[in-house]
Amino acid sequence: MENEALQEKFETLVAEQNLPELKVYLDDQLITDIAELIHELPENANVIMSQLSISRAAAAFRILEFHIQEEVIRELPAGKVAELLNELPADDRTAFLGELHSDVLKELLKLLDPEERKITLSLLGYPETSVGRMMTPEYIAVREEWSVKQVLRYIREYGKDSETIDVIYVIDEKGKLLDDFRIREFLLVSPDTVVHTLMDDRFVALHVNDDQEEAIQTFRMENRVALPVVDDTGILLGIVTIDDILWIANEEHTEDIQRIGGTEALDEPYLEIPLLKLVKKRIGWLIILFLGEMLTATAMKYYEHEIAQAVVLALFVPLIISSGGNSGSQASTLIIQAMAVGEITLSDWWRVMKREILSGLLLGGVLGLIGFMRILLWNAVFFTYGEHGTLIGMTVGLSLVGVVLWGTLSGSMLPLLLKRLGADPATSSAPFVATLVDVTGLLIYFSVAYTLMKGIML
Repeated sequence: MENEALQEKFETLVAEQNLPELKVYLDDQLITDIAELIHELPENANVIMSQLSISRAAAAFRILEFHIQEEVIRELPAGKVAELLNELPADDRTAFLGELHSDVLKELLKLLDPEERKITLSLLGYPETSVGRMMTPEYIAVREEWSVKQVLRYIREYGKDSETIDVIYVIDEKGKLLDDFRIREFLLVSPDTVVHTLMDDRFVALHVNDDQEEAIQTFRMENRVALPVVDDTGILLGIVTIDDILWIANEEHTEDIQRIGGTEALDEPYLEIPLLKLVKKRIGWLIILFLGEMLTATAMKYYEHEIAQAVVLALFVPLIISSGGNSGSQASTLIIQAMAVGEITLSDWWRVMKREILSGLLLGGVLGLIGFMRILLWNAVFFTYGEHGTLIGMTVGLSLVGVVLWGTLSGSMLPLLLKRLGADPATSSAPFVATLVDVTGLLIYFSVAYTLMKGIML
């Protein structure tokens, strides 16, 4: 309701061309409400941005989704675009520009001030998924020989240009990172205290070429609002703040969920992505899964003679393969999630395998017992399976144990194997694991049936 009221009031003031009151009205709104208004009315982005101070305009722009940011840039005149891009924090500006087509990127880079252009080109030079792409050079760094009084004076003079002043960094004359301090540590000591007397040389830093997912794990473990970024020689290049990490973590989580569902990462909101592009993102995996499922027919063809002799075996094929696929999908999803939050690493593979062997046996045992009892009960009431009802029940029950065990092992080990090979574990999606287990599940089922029924029904 509040957003509807904001939109209605805005449209009324625009229709009346009452720009002075519109400016006052927009200044009274939260930045998140301004961003929502731009999201709903991107064609009016020029009007909205022109009535905001450049700092508030930049604050709203940086929290918009990329496709809305593109629309805003298209609506604004070149002068306003230049003003906006130069006002944006370096990391947010780089994140936006890095998504653009090269031709558009070149044109927008021309609008930047020389110093901002130099910073942006430097950040764009790092790999797309590296920490270097998300760091900002706007931080406070002091020298170890300074007094706390000098530090506080420096913060008052230059702190307004920093991304955050919660953490202060100590560097030497070459720019090498020596230590970091929370600002309260300077506020609680005598102004005459020299910085080096407070140093303990214990700090955590990210490497500029670290993967962004590693940075997410480091933030989670260290519980920090900002972390420094260094190069191979320890030179402080910039910092990464928690707001950027949360944004990246959300994107990574969304991509992983999409991959787990058996599709490529969309990179755009579902309702905004073109239909043909959406189909292209989904068709690849569907073709792979379809071809994989065709192996199921091949496996059944191999056991055609056994099926012809004991047609009843075919009745339980859906039950067997679905149980194996479900158990594999469960295990895959659990392991991928555990890896994403740092609960499991590659070195834990043996512990994972032992747990999944026990889990698979227990889960398979429960399902197998239910299947066995159901067949016996049905046969006792309706005589559906004839004189060999107990044998059929044992076949289905033991097959379920084997298939579920294989499903849990496949689902749990495949993400770890992919990680070991340098691939994204999320590509071991639930549909992929289910397809794999479908085919192998049939082999297990008919192998158990042949072993138990040979000479009796086969």
